[in-house]
Amino acid sequence: MKRKLILSLMLGTMTLVASAGKYVNGSVTVNGKKRTYIAYEPTKLDSMPAMLISCHGMNQDANYQKGMLSIDATANNGHFLTVFPQGEGNSWDISGDKDINFMKVLIDQMVKKYNVDRNRVYLSGFSMGGMFTYHAMNKIPDRIAAFAPISGYPMWGTTADSKVRPIPIIHTHGTGDDVVNFGGVQGALNVWIKHNGCPTTAKVEKKYRGAPHITRHTWGPGKDGVEVVLMELADKGHWISNDYGVYTGEEIWKFCKKYSLDMKDPSVQITAPTTGLSFITFGATSDVPPVTVTATASDSDGRIVSVSFYDGETLLKKVTKAPYSYEVKGLKKGEHAIRAVATDNDGRTATAEVTINVAEPTGTYLMHKTFTVEGSVPEGWTTFDGVEKRTGLSSDYSQGSRLFHLTGEKHDFEWGLYTRNVDGKTREGYARFGDEGTSVTLTLGPGKYRIMTRVANWNQSDFSPVTVAVETTDGREAWAGTFTPTANVGNGAGNSFSGTSLETLNFEINEKARYYVTFYTADAPWADLLIGQAAIQRTGNATGIDSPETASVSSVRYYTLSGQPVESPKSGLYIRQQTTASGKTVSKKVVVK
Repeated sequence: MKRKLILSLMLGTMTLVASAGKYVNGSVTVNGKKRTYIAYEPTKLDSMPAMLISCHGMNQDANYQKGMLSIDATANNGHFLTVFPQGEGNSWDISGDKDINFMKVLIDQMVKKYNVDRNRVYLSGFSMGGMFTYHAMNKIPDRIAAFAPISGYPMWGTTADSKVRPIPIIHTHGTGDDVVNFGGVQGALNVWIKHNGCPTTAKVEKKYRGAPHITRHTWGPGKDGVEVVLMELADKGHWISNDYGVYTGEEIWKFCKKYSLDMKDPSVQITAPTTGLSFITFGATSDVPPVTVTATASDSDGRIVSVSFYDGETLLKKVTKAPYSYEVKGLKKGEHAIRAVATDNDGRTATAEVTINVAEPTGTYLMHKTFTVEGSVPEGWTTFDGVEKRTGLSSDYSQGSRLFHLTGEKHDFEWGLYTRNVDGKTREGYARFGDEGTSVTLTLGPGKYRIMTRVANWNQSDFSPVTVAVETTDGREAWAGTFTPTANVGNGAGNSFSGTSLETLNFEINEKARYYVTFYTADAPWADLLIGQAAIQRTGNATGIDSPETASVSSVRYYTLSGQPVESPKSGLYIRQQTTASGKTVSKKVVVK
């Protein structure tokens, strides 16, 4: 452009590496017109070489561009082809398709002649050639893997088509450029930084590679692992700079060669723990044990460089070789998004995430809140029917213990967790919340508690009792209460049913520990239960009274071992249910003489 004379003088002072390859003139026909180019064939060309297309500036030509870029040594070392196309009238169509079509035909010709790898074609250009490079980003992103404008950008404003893939860009520009002002560079790049989903804060390298005038700004990685790079050349004007051993063409190649149109993202999966892991603690501060997060990662077209573990945006650990795992310690109250981010050798990334919830409820906790998937055993629950144990979350069950969606015209609750006791053996039909192997850990600190529940029978027209027990992980029963449901669904999810009573069960815990809440069927063949609602609430501080036998008893009820209520028990073994004046209920087996 206007600085051609200055460029010519400076070119004479540049140190150029002697060519060991050869320059070849060629031509193609585009829409009936002959278009010419110069190709540099390095000393050795790969069997499927990459190709760099380098476009000249306005009022310049292909021969001038090859002299300024000084790509020979870099091409010899990289074994790639460089092509310098000639613009009509020494300029470029930077708003239409004339020269876009030239690029398409040129690529096809180089594929035929040199077996160029279509996935590794890169486009660069100086001044007006740089403007054309930006133009091509929206026009042929499916033909060009990476873009490298030099001292040129759309001076009328930059746009990024929303349909265009993330675009890798390295832009080189002198701050003293008085033809295409440096002040507009950042605005042009910002459009693509946003489009690519790159971080808005750049990594800055001053005195890049020892060159006192070069500052390298890197935004990324963004989507698909792409980066946007600005090579800021202090006080340099409108020319291609090759100073202090830093060659613009070499930097372009180093950047572009990382990208290919057929690049594939790595894959990563967190294998443990499962998402939705919950630590629920009532009446005490959470004391979450260490959680080991384990991930697997692979890359079909390269290798995994690292897997980084995060809690939200906080980096926990970067692991550079398999196995990929990290022990997360000291999780505090709140929801934690634990992420594993795999990075491959191309800078592309993939992310897997699990959530860990640490809760310290002060109100009511709904144990039935995961009742949402028909035919499943919900998260946090296990079921056992004397034959098969099922652990949630598991799904696609059509028989046996599972979650029903209740659709009758009248129904007291919409979802019900069903289980049964096939053989009628003691406590071999149950649904348990917080069991080992589920995603929920329930810890109860000392205090008074209340369980509120609505439970119906599924297919027990004479009604079958249900026992609710609070148990420690070592099998000790801290408390148990028995009641008889007041509704029976009638063995069909579409049946109407109503009148299910809300049972309120009060108990006391005097030792902080992990507990299960278990709903047992009666000990009779095919006894069943259907849990519609189940909630737990802490109601006060512990009194230290372990048994209603040491307190004022307000009522006593007896049941047979199969759960049938007995008005006047005769001698034998029964379940006795005692309720204190404070509302605490305890059930235990007793011998009546």
